[in-house]
Order: sequence, then C-alpha cells, then structure tokens
Amino acid sequence: MVEVLDQAIYLLKGQVVIKDADKLSLVEINNRLAYEGLAPLLESNIEQERARTGTIAYQILTEHNMTADKRNLKLRFDALASHDITYVGIIQTAIASGLKEFSLPYVLTNCHNSLCAVGGTINEDDHVFGFSAARKYGGIFVPTHQAVIHQYMREMMAGCGKMILGSDSHTRYGALGTMAIGEGGGEIAKQLLERTYDIRYPEVIAVYLEGCPAPGVGPQDVALAIIKAVFKNGMVKNKVMEFVGPGITNLTVDYRNGIDVMTTETTCLSSIWRTDEQVEEYYKIHGRSDAYRKLDPQEVSYYDGLVKVDLSRVEPMIALPFHPSNAWTISELNQNMADILHQVEAEGRKLIDNPNVTFQLTDKIVNARLKVEQAVVAGCAGGTYENIVAMAQILGKKSLGEFSLSVYPSSQPVFLELMNNRSIEKLTIAGASIRSAFCGPCFGAGDVPANHALSIRHTTRNFLNREGSKPDNGQLASVALMDARSIAATALHGGILTAATEVDFSSVVLPYTFNQEIYRNRIYQGFGKPHPEEDLVFGPNIIPWPKIRSLPENLLLKISAVLLDPVTTTDELIPSGETSSYRSNPLKLAEFTLSRRDPQYVGRAKAIQKMEQKRQALLEQGQGFEEIEELFLANLEDGQTAEQLQNLIINTGLGSIIFAIKPGDGSAREQAASCQRVLGGDANIAIEYATKRYRSNLMNWGMIPFTIDEDDKGKLSVDDFLYIPEIRKAIENGADKIQAFIINSHGKNAIDLKLENLSRNDRDIILAGSLINYYVKSNKG
Repeated sequence: MVEVLDQAIYLLKGQVVIKDADKLSLVEINNRLAYEGLAPLLESNIEQERARTGTIAYQILTEHNMTADKRNLKLRFDALASHDITYVGIIQTAIASGLKEFSLPYVLTNCHNSLCAVGGTINEDDHVFGFSAARKYGGIFVPTHQAVIHQYMREMMAGCGKMILGSDSHTRYGALGTMAIGEGGGEIAKQLLERTYDIRYPEVIAVYLEGCPAPGVGPQDVALAIIKAVFKNGMVKNKVMEFVGPGITNLTVDYRNGIDVMTTETTCLSSIWRTDEQVEEYYKIHGRSDAYRKLDPQEVSYYDGLVKVDLSRVEPMIALPFHPSNAWTISELNQNMADILHQVEAEGRKLIDNPNVTFQLTDKIVNARLKVEQAVVAGCAGGTYENIVAMAQILGKKSLGEFSLSVYPSSQPVFLELMNNRSIEKLTIAGASIRSAFCGPCFGAGDVPANHALSIRHTTRNFLNREGSKPDNGQLASVALMDARSIAATALHGGILTAATEVDFSSVVLPYTFNQEIYRNRIYQGFGKPHPEEDLVFGPNIIPWPKIRSLPENLLLKISAVLLDPVTTTDELIPSGETSSYRSNPLKLAEFTLSRRDPQYVGRAKAIQKMEQKRQALLEQGQGFEEIEELFLANLEDGQTAEQLQNLIINTGLGSIIFAIKPGDGSAREQAASCQRVLGGDANIAIEYATKRYRSNLMNWGMIPFTIDEDDKGKLSVDDFLYIPEIRKAIENGADKIQAFIINSHGKNAIDLKLENLSRNDRDIILAGSLINYYVKSNKG
C-alpha cells in the first residue's frame, strides 16, 4: 500500500525511480529508460547538484527567494490568509510594528468562531474588527458561513507556481500547483510589513503515486495511509512533499485536495503536486484560467527520500484516538477488534493521565463490530463537493434512524451545486443535518459529542479533547477519523463501523458548476483600495498585547511544567474549542495555558511573574531591592557583597520555563507560545521541536527555543530554578551552546542548553524581547 525509502532517489522523466542514478553510466541510464518505453533519451550524465534543481519545489522556491543565497532562503509570498481565531492578534502585532497598508492580498475569513455562542458579543466583535481592518488597510473579507478558509483560498486565490502563507496549520494548496505553508501569526505580520520568511532550503521528498483507487476508497483513506507510514519516523518533518507519478492522473482535483490538506499531519513544511489538464479545467470552472500553468519535475530530479503509494492497494482506513497516525484498515480492525482497541485504550490512558476520566472503547464492541454514536463530515478535508456527492449516492434517501450525522459543505458555492444536483435533498430526507461552512467540528466548537461517546469524522484531527470535551469537568469523548464514503456506509448501518467497499453504490462524479455571483455579492474585495482615514472598530474584549521586556543579561527561571509525553500538541499547550473565543484578550486567554495538561502551570508561572513585575517596578523607581532579595539569596548567593547582589538583581530577569520532549505538533496558532509569554515565560526546553511553526512562534514572541541531550531530561523537575548567566551575551555573539545551572534542594548542578539553528534575525528578535519590540526598535532606528 505505502512503501517508504528514507534514502536519496532520482526520478527520470517523471516516472522512473532510481536510487543511485549519478553512479550509473549514460548507457545504463538510457537502457533503463528504453526498457520503460520512455523517449527521448538523456544526453548527458547525471549530476546530483544539478538534479536538485529539477524538482517543482526548487522552481517555485527559487522564484520567491529574495536573495542570491539558495541555501538560506528569504521568501516573499503571493497572498496571505487568516481566520477569526488568529487575525485580530496578527493585525494588532502588525499595527504595533508600523503597519500602514496590507502590502499583498490578505484574506480574512470567519469560519472558526462563527457560531457566536460563547462570551456574549466577543466573537461578532472580532468579526466587526476584521471588517474594519480590511477596509482600513485594504484586505479581503469573507463573512461568516460563506466558506471555510482553505476552500475559499482554493477557489479564489491559489495559482500554479504561487506561494501562500496562512496562519492555520492546514494551509495546503499543493494539488493546485501552489506551495502553501501554515505558520504562526508573527510570520504573517512579517509579510504584511514587507519582510521575508527566512528558512534554510528544505529537503524534498517524492511522493510517488501509481495505480487507481478502488470504488469506495476516498482521499482520507489515502491520506491516513501516508500519515501512518511517515509520522512516527519523522521522515518528512519540516520537508516538502512533492507528489509525482502516473497515479495522479487517476485522481480528480477534489480527491487530490483531500489528500493534500492532510499532509499537515505528517509535520511536513509544505506540499506541491505536478499539474495537468484536470487542474487546468478546475481553474477554468472557477473563472481563473490564467492561474494555470503546467508544473512538472524536469527530466532528472533529485529527492531526499521516497514515499511510494500504490493507490490500487489502499483500503478504507480509520484513525483511532488520539492522532491521525494511529491508523488501521477497517478490515484489520474488524478482524482484530478487541486486541486493537485494548492497545489503543492502554496508550490513551497513558496520554490522558487523569484519574477523573475513563477512556474506554472496548465497551463499544457489538457483535464483534464497533458501534459509534455520531458522525460528522466537515471543513477543508471533509466538506468538499465530491465527498458529499458520494455520501448522497451511498445513503440515497434511506433512513438514518437514531444515528446522528452532520454534514458541512465547505463553501456556499459548493452548497448551491449540491442543492442543484439534489445531493442535499437526498441527505436531508435520509435524516442528515446540513450545516453551513464552518470549521468548528475540526477544533471542538461544533457537534461536541456526549460524554464517553465516539464520533467518526472526516475532518483533519482527532487529538485528545479536540472534539470539545472538558476533562477538568470530568468529561471525555473521542474521535476516529474516516473518509466520508465509509462514514456514509457506517451511517447506513446505524453506526456499525462499515467500510464503503462493503456496500453497493453508483460511484459517479457529477459535473460541477461554480457560481461566482455568490462571492461577488458578499465578499469584500478591498486589496489595493485602503481607506486609511477610517477607524478600527474595537469590542470590549479586544485588548492590546501587554508590554514585554527585552532579554536581560541573565535569566533566573522557574521550571513551571515538565511534560514527558513523546509528543506535546499545541492543543495541550493552549486548548482549542470555545477557549479560542478569548483569543483577542491575551490576558484572559493566557489563563487557559496548559489547563488540560497541567492545571497548576498558570499559578506557578504567575507567581514568578509577580516577582519579576516587582523587580522591574523597583528598577524604574530606583529603590532598594529588599522585597525580592530573598529569592536571589536563596538561589544565587555565593558570597557576593551587597553591591554585587544588587547588580545581580538589576541584570537578572525572572521568568518561567517549560520542558517538553517534543512540543508543538498540531495547530499554527501562535497563542501556544504567546500565552506562555504573557505569563512571563522566557523559554522552552525540548529534546526536539515537533514543527518549525511552533519554534517560530516561540522566537517571534521573544522566547528562546533551547534543546538538550536526551540523557539530560531526567535532570529537570517542576519548581526547580534554572539560572542562565550571560544569556544575552551568548545570543548576541552567536553561541550555539550555553552552560546553565539547575538549582534545587540538592544544590546547584550544571546543564548544557543548546541554541540550535538560530539565524541572526532570530537572535535579534529574541534580544528585543518580541517581534513587536524588534520592529518598534527598527522603525525608531
């Protein structure tokens, strides 16, 4: 089904995979090509460095690189996108940094907090703010219920050879010839201020597709098979996945989009696909024929690894709680139901580590089959046109009975066409609930299941509590990811897990017509037409970012959380769901930091922050430091004179720090880092960071992304202090390592903290204390 080769390969003529082509003679290469029936033949020997330039990724990255350095890229994007969980903070960051006008198309969608069901007016207040910002600075505003962020970008903004940056981790439009990257808000602000996205040239992995999917096998099945193969070994982490091979031709564009958006769950940086006549037709249907150009790897292209997928062997899949990589074929699960569910329960209970909730799946076995209580198809992954047409073909008008099925078309144009071809009619008569374009089921703000229920969903993630349950209230529900086709088959059987390949249905792709009037009549198109004389409209919950100090000479940090799970998601760092409604109030949102993982963290962080606030106040007043001397005497007193102690206090900032094995898997939400910073956090320590975007978020908020050797992880405990002398000098001078000291009741012990892969710009932002501080200083200079 999926083969993985973590080794360099060459792709010849876009079809022939050879491991060591640079070591073969021209005669040997041409003989191989002739054997495969390919012509014309190559005319020169293969060179690795030249072949590196043959990928589609290289072509696009080079076109967007603003520097002659092809190893350390400085990228400018063609368009930006944010939704209503992120755009308020981004715009405020950009304003504080000197924003005058949106310098490139910036799309503000309203697809996450559009229910307006929490906190009174706060959600709609943010939407009003967003519209006022689009008018003032020249943006594109997509009102609530019109489209989910990524469907709108596919329909209206993607283009072959383009690059798009979005403040959502599932920013992926590779199947449409667009390299798209999901990042934290700081990187969006940089682009708005005409700065660059700085990154080392990424490795590129070939995803070679061959064969044709069987009827009933959908894009989520293919995506989950790939995620299962590459997530745990980290093979594509922070790399570009380039989809090639003859199998692409056998997939519709909607199908390709469904696979592509899920590449985020592999932790790759971006994705790109070869394009063909089907992509050309897609752009023609959407009234944007000029957005198409053919993209192909060159005759010889070099890749840093290979993921080979035989589409004909992919079976219907299910990703069990609590990660998309925890995937099995449905047939395998049905054959080994009890054993697999016992294993998932054991792993889940370790992850939950909460005596107040019970995670159980084996009690859902009914006659050796899994019985689920709810189904949802939604968002950029599930709510696409062809997925919902296929569901209607499977269900017809047959009764769902008591089984709950909700379907969210991904945009109003998609919804209209589903009405026109009567797919909505069939699903409605069957008993499905048809909703508007909304991302809520993907992040816990819509269709929250009952306590202890299992929901099957064609959405993007099934992380712990991401479906909306609240463990601090004794609640726990869970989600398994499946393709819309198998979800429809399961609904047809009253919730008994059923693969779509087990039912008979007419799998016919109905033609699609895109009605442009829907957007023309509703979307505000303000790019290039700013109204600087207009005022922003602030609701009472929209609070500016608090003042953040620059990096002191030394740091004395309280270890306020130690997370020893193999991976820590951004959902654990700052919960999604209704918590996100407070995203425009940094102080209030910060109260939820680590609330589902370590409820005592906020109290610990605020306690040391209070001491730092006192230290800064005394500095400003020029008074003595008697009120805080005890803290320093208890941890740093080494026979200093009174004057030396005073200098130490003046030059040593107090703050908090967390340690996690591998933090940052999941969302691009910058709040995962900014909430720590608002609470006085100065750094994270990790063995490694799960994603580039989380590490970028840390640095853009002035936090230091330390790493340590795995052998040192047992040295760090909650409530210990970490003293880092001369940290400012180390950052300034480009050091890649610094010695720190763990201080506790056992004494003072040294530990080496690594400062890996920090660019000059990264270091300058950390020194300034945040991206906002950095730009304010730059503007003054």
